[in-house]
This record gives sequence, C-alpha cells and structure tokens, in this order.
Amino acid sequence: MEPMQWFTLILFSLTILVVITNWIDSTLAALIGVSIMCWTGVMTETEAFKYVDWNVMAILIGIWIIAGYFGKSGVPSWLSIKALNLSGGRPGLLVIILTFLAGFISMFVDNVVTILMMAPVALPLCRALKLPAVPVVLMIGFGANFMGTALIIGDLPPQMLHSVAGAEFFDFIWQKDRPSSFPILMVTFLLTLTFMYWYGFRGHKRVADVASLGIEAKIENPLFATIVVGWFLGTVIAMSAREYIGVTLGFIALTGALSLVLVLALLGDRVRQATKFEECLQELDWRAIFFYIALFALVGGLEKSHILDILAAALKPIFIENYALGATLLYWITVPIVGLVEHDAYILTFLHTIKDLAKSGIDPWPLWWIVLWSGTLGSNLTIAGAPALYVALSLGEKEEGRKVSLLEFLKWSIPFTLVSSFFCYIFAMLIWVLPNVK
Repeated sequence: MEPMQWFTLILFSLTILVVITNWIDSTLAALIGVSIMCWTGVMTETEAFKYVDWNVMAILIGIWIIAGYFGKSGVPSWLSIKALNLSGGRPGLLVIILTFLAGFISMFVDNVVTILMMAPVALPLCRALKLPAVPVVLMIGFGANFMGTALIIGDLPPQMLHSVAGAEFFDFIWQKDRPSSFPILMVTFLLTLTFMYWYGFRGHKRVADVASLGIEAKIENPLFATIVVGWFLGTVIAMSAREYIGVTLGFIALTGALSLVLVLALLGDRVRQATKFEECLQELDWRAIFFYIALFALVGGLEKSHILDILAAALKPIFIENYALGATLLYWITVPIVGLVEHDAYILTFLHTIKDLAKSGIDPWPLWWIVLWSGTLGSNLTIAGAPALYVALSLGEKEEGRKVSLLEFLKWSIPFTLVSSFFCYIFAMLIWVLPNVK
C-alpha cells in the first residue's frame, strides 16, 4: 500500500480503538477522526458529506420520533401485563415471553429505545415474582439487540444493507426464492429462548394466583394509544411498499413522524400524553445520530483510499477456491470480533468489502447476510460490541443497587451468543451458502 493508504488505515484503526475503549466520548472520537481525514487530504469535506447515507439518517430520526410516542402510549406496560397472564404465573416463562416481546418490538424500534421501554415495566414484575433483576433486564437487552436485524426498520445494520446493497423491505423476509433475515432470525430466536429457559429460568416457583400480585396496567388514553399504534403500522406498511410508492424510506419515515406530530398537535388536550415537537427533538439521541454520521464518513475514507479494494483482493482467493469455507471463516471470525469492536462499524466496513468482492463475480448475497447476522449476534457478547447492552446492564445494576461483575455478565452473554450464533450458522449454510457451492 501507498503511504497515504497506510495513514488512512492507521487513523481509522486508532479512531475505532478510541471508540471501543471509550477513552473519550465515542461520538467525539468518530467526529475527530473524520475531521483529521478531511484536513490531511484523505477526502474533502464535500466527499465526507456525500459518503453519509442521509436516507438512513432520516429513517432513524423518523422512526425514533414515532417510537417516542409509542413508549408513552402505555402499550408496552399493557403488553407486559398480558405477558404475565400468558405465563400463568411461571416466572421463568415470563422472562422468555418478555424477551420475545422485546425482540419483536425491536424489529420496528431501535434496540436502545426498546430496552428503555421494556425494562421499566419488567422491573415491577421482577419484584412481585421475586426474580433477580439483572438476568431479566439482560435478557431483554439480548432480545432487543438480536431481532433488530430481522427487518429493515429496527436497527442500523439492516439499513446499512439497504444503503450498500439495495435490499428492500421484503428482501428481509424472502429473497432469491428462499427465506432470508426475518424467518431465519425468528426461528433462531425461538430456539435460543428455549435453550435459555432450560439454562437459567426453569426452576422458579410458580405463582398460583396472578391477580393476588396486584399488578395492573391500564392504557390511560385509548385515543392517544390508538392513533400512535395506527400511525406506526401505517408508516411500516408504507415503508414496505417503497418500491411502488417511488420515494426513499427516509422520506416515508419522516413523513409518518411529522404527520403524527401534526395530528397530535391538532387534537390538543385530548391527547395530553403527547409531547410538543420541540420536546420530541430534545428526546432524540443526537449523540447516536452524529456517531452514525461520522461512521459512514469514516468508512467512506477507507473506500476513497481504495483500502477496501485491497482487502477484497486479499479475500478473493479464499472464496474462489472454497466458497463454503470462506463463508464459514467470515462468520466465525466475525462473532468474537464484534463482541469486542462496535459492531456497526465492522458490519459497514465488510458490507462495502463484499460489494468490491462482487466485482470479481463472487455472489455477494450469502456473504452480506452472513456479515449482517454474525455481526449482530456476536455483538451480544459484551457491552463493547453492543452499547445497548450497557443501558440494560445499568438498569439492572440500579434496580439491585450493586455492580455486576464481568464474570456474572458473561455467565448470561456467552451461552446466549454461542447458541444463537450456532443455530443461525446452520440455517445460513443450509439455506444460503451451500446452494451456491458448485
């Protein structure tokens, strides 16, 4: 490589190192890295701006605004009480149902927002059933992080696949005459939850009379809840029909969010739970948004320097000689790496690398899915891989009034990560990789 390419690679690596070690704020570190790239001539400030996928940013902001209202609607609390009734007073089964519920919601809502919705309503149930809070909240975190990649709406990785590869809404359900992200991850999720029930939650004593616990959840304003849920579903349906509507996903998401804000503002006192628009903007996680903006620009610097072309050229012989072996290595190398490295940066880098591999005639789709799935599942290993787990861990520690050791965290994260990764690998190989082997 040329000196400027080495400089770019070292700068990118140092920036990511600072991000994952949290030596300074991760968003600040990423923005500084982009600034240095621009000032040193790796790319111009205009090129950095163009490397950012503003469509993805619009998706995040639009869905986050709607999700903020959804969290205040009372629906998450109502669903948690329904989960308690469905469990029949079995604490272990309740944990599994709550985890599944968190996973389901995270298909449409950012994983951090999902945790902030679900954990506060799960904690009173833990107290009533005498369940330790930390394992329960961690399971909610694992589930929210897990299923965010099942559909295009929930989390950043699927939106990055939309940006890099052009994957549309229904591609995450069925693509190239075979099941893709949603069915494969859903079956994997159910199998993993079955294992986790056996592993850590089956021995708790059943509460015979659930009503005696005195826990109730009532939706205070049915009109507000109905409007928010209906608008959420309408936005999702519109996003699923993007190819026929003919506009970008980000524009649809922002239109759904802004029209919801307008309707709630016009209803006034009849929906008192609704926050004003300026409050909606204040509640957005702008730190995360700026981090994602910087992330796109950082990877754009690698692309501008043709470092991803060099990486793709180095990987090319492996996939030409043995596609299945190359896919296996890519999958199982990714799982531990994203347990230690912020998974969004890793996934975005390799999505672009695989795009460069495709120029050599190598089928990119099995590899794109493999990076997406292994990059998501492996990130459940530590809080370094998935910052959302830090939120879950903090909530659990606050509830129990103690610090959770790394060993205790790994007691739950390692089996969840390994089992989910194993099942997903089997499905990925059988459905996507082996049919491509000639």
